Amino acid sequence: VQLQASGGGLVQAGESLRLSCAASGSIFSMYDMGWYRQAPGKKRELVATITRSAMANYADSVKGRFTISRDNAKNTVSLQMNSLKPEDTAVYYCNANRWSTASNYWGQGTLVTVSS
Repeated sequence: VQLQASGGGLVQAGESLRLSCAASGSIFSMYDMGWYRQAPGKKRELVATITRSAMANYADSVKGRFTISRDNAKNTVSLQMNSLKPEDTAVYYCNANRWSTASNYWGQGTLVTVSS
């Protein structure tokens, strides 16, 4: 699976951004998808995941502000980020995981910077 993330940028606190991740090379619908982020000097952390059956899970820090969705027809997963905060500043990575085959893939990351 090849993953291409896009949509990052510089915004002010309180504004919104939408990240997208396009997948190719395998059967997208067989993968659980997720967004992770890594801030400078910090470990990579989970932001949100969505299963093959579209069950979503969120980190407490983004609940109520971020929404993950997937479109299996277009092989894409998106992350709508509202009410952004400076602490959301990080490189955001798209992830594809298939437990049955122990397959796990990462995209190249897209930078989100939120100014106060």
